[in-house]
Amino acid sequence: MAGDLRMTGYWPWWAGAAGLALTTINYAVTTDRSFGVSGAWDRVLHWRAERRVERVNAQFADERVLADALAVATADHFGAGSPAPAAPRAPHGDARTPEQAVRPPTAVSSSMASMLPAPLVSQAALLLSIFVGGWVAAVTAGRFQLRLDMGDAFGRIVTDKPIAMIGALFVGGVLVGFGTRLAGGCSSGHGLNGCGRLQPVSIVATAVFFGTGVLVSFLLWKVI
Repeated sequence: MAGDLRMTGYWPWWAGAAGLALTTINYAVTTDRSFGVSGAWDRVLHWRAERRVERVNAQFADERVLADALAVATADHFGAGSPAPAAPRAPHGDARTPEQAVRPPTAVSSSMASMLPAPLVSQAALLLSIFVGGWVAAVTAGRFQLRLDMGDAFGRIVTDKPIAMIGALFVGGVLVGFGTRLAGGCSSGHGLNGCGRLQPVSIVATAVFFGTGVLVSFLLWKVI
């Protein structure tokens, strides 16, 4: 293992797995949401529309606002003079008052809140942390440098011409974006969260991700 570290400079596999697990657990604990990069990127790009949605959701998160809206809708439908619906009768032996009987439990409100998208600021912080974390890791390892190419390996296997390189990266980015939206998530969302929750669709998606990656790598290094 020490020899591998000297040759590659990368962490051992178990350290990377532990780091990814801690990152995913920390994100779930702090935000009560699932970890995903492609969804965060999409929401940050459309931040104006997301902010409008968040303002609307904030209005309906207040139980008093919901009660007032229900009262107005009931009056519009049945007429202003219609009697208010009677509160459900408490079971025999239940000492709760009618107001307590019809009040929604706090657990229901919290579960409904957890179904809403993660706050937009947390999505922006996630993307910024990925960039800053990569930069800090490169600087501390003494490997940070600004380059306008993709490295010698990319030049040998794909192309070393600047225009062709930009075209290949653009087409690849479009295909990756289309694939993540078609699959309902990227490798971080399906691989880290979905597989962690044993979701069948995430297991299949992750198998396709890695299987395709292995096949393409084999074709590039062994065949082409």
